[in-house]
Amino acid sequence: MTNGLNVKRIREDFPIVDDHIYFDSACLSLKPKSVIEAVNRYYTEYPVCEGKRSAHTLSTRLTKEINKGRKALKDLLNASVTNEIAFTKNATEAINIVARGFGLEKGDKVLTTDKEHNSNLAPWVKLKETVGIGYEQVATDDEGELDLEDLKEKLDSDVKLVSMVHTSNLDGTTIPASEVADMVHEAGAYFMLDGAQSVPHKVVDVQEIDVDFLAFSIHKMLGPTGVGVLYGKKRLMDELEPLLYGGGGVKSTTYDEITLQDTPSKFEAGLQNFAGLAAVGPAVDYLMDLGLDNVEKHEIKLNKLATDELDGYVDIVGPEDPEKRSGILNFQLKELGCHEITLLLDEYDILLRGGMQCVHSWYEHKGVEGGNRASFYIYNTEEEIMRMTEIIKSLSR
Repeated sequence: MTNGLNVKRIREDFPIVDDHIYFDSACLSLKPKSVIEAVNRYYTEYPVCEGKRSAHTLSTRLTKEINKGRKALKDLLNASVTNEIAFTKNATEAINIVARGFGLEKGDKVLTTDKEHNSNLAPWVKLKETVGIGYEQVATDDEGELDLEDLKEKLDSDVKLVSMVHTSNLDGTTIPASEVADMVHEAGAYFMLDGAQSVPHKVVDVQEIDVDFLAFSIHKMLGPTGVGVLYGKKRLMDELEPLLYGGGGVKSTTYDEITLQDTPSKFEAGLQNFAGLAAVGPAVDYLMDLGLDNVEKHEIKLNKLATDELDGYVDIVGPEDPEKRSGILNFQLKELGCHEITLLLDEYDILLRGGMQCVHSWYEHKGVEGGNRASFYIYNTEEEIMRMTEIIKSLSR
């Protein structure tokens, strides 16, 4: 589909979509029938181990399905080769693989933004405690935009890695990733993106950005839970140490030595979520058939409508301009707490997120209790937006 989204048709593919008004896709997206059927096919037709462990007919079929998913992700990201795509259980594990396997030493420095998800903050805090790395945050302004001058000042010779959220789950803002990559590389450091909120919603071309590592989760992009992705440039993936050792991650062992599998298998030790991996291809294919440009435009259209309707009723976290907030609308009502709002909206079958959205550090620094985040996706409609805003207006009165 190239000329916008046929949302009415899309909704027919999502069994649960008519039961609730679901605005929590930034946490977990709903699943289309093609993905659900792919999971069921694994359990009913070939519920076995993949080819590194077995070579019979059923395991060969599973290996082919996993390879289809890896190839689909390569095409989605415009990666150079499929070996740059390693499967993890989520974006958190992918980031931790880099944190633990990159070889950071005492005195090395890591930079992030000041509004990172806990998954791109906790690993660096822990390495600061245990290894003695330096960890600093690059400021964002009142509109949520990255302060490139602050980044420039902090990019000294000790910085070995810059790891930043691409599109923020807090306010929906997107950093100028290509420009940041140029600055980071010019300073002699490496660049990683947390793409959990960008890859499912817009075109992310790893070669165009020139990013060294990219982490994201399949469960936010129509796929099953328990599957994530670490993309890395082949040379860097070959040098990176795995987080886990054993199982299918090794070629051979003695009592004294291990020989690791080649990239990406060395990162995939232990028995994997094969049912989930078998459904990666259908999830990616669904999004690519829609067109990521169309997905992004649809989300912004819904965000514009919601922003216009709630003007004067709520305080919005991040930029006033909804075009800068992707499909994220994080708001606050002075009259009510965020958890109270969540429960009140739930009574009307309107489901959204209340709290600190795993960005506790930003909320604590700002001295703010939390917010209510509505996140929009391909199956949401203007009618649903109007229903939500109508209830929020009544609450604010």
